[in-house]
Amino acid sequence: MLKLVGATMVVIASGLSGLAVAGNYSRRPKELRSLRSALQMLETEVAYGVTYLPEALGQVSARCDKNVTLLFSETAAALSSMSGITATEAWETALEKYYPGTALNERDRSVLHNLGASLGISDRQDQIKHLHLAMEQIDNETAGAEEEAARNVKLWSYLGFLGGLVLVLLLY
Repeated sequence: MLKLVGATMVVIASGLSGLAVAGNYSRRPKELRSLRSALQMLETEVAYGVTYLPEALGQVSARCDKNVTLLFSETAAALSSMSGITATEAWETALEKYYPGTALNERDRSVLHNLGASLGISDRQDQIKHLHLAMEQIDNETAGAEEEAARNVKLWSYLGFLGGLVLVLLLY
């Protein structure tokens, strides 16, 4: 009886591990779409609202998907605090807080890092160009992430449970 309980726990634990990995693959495209939507809102605020960057970031954080709110709200708060930091520094600080809780990979982080390096250092038209570039890069990453998710979600879901079964068979 004890062996059966142990075997069941091994299968469940490995299955849940597989589901966690599969969950990251399926979360990444959603998070990238949310980021793109938020950047589109930021572009609208900068281009048509002619809003100052801290206000624009705050307005975007209030309206964007909850998955990306932290990035924009932290940046807006840092810029509004009048602590003398640049928009790039505020973005990087917010990115350091935001990134660990996401399913994004290093390529995605690089796109966000490059966008942050250009925030607040040029005129409105140049800001819009950088936002367009970041959105285009996110679109490319989203397409890749969707293909990757289609390939890997089922694989990791099954692999977790089957790996647990194999482990149980090897141990008993």
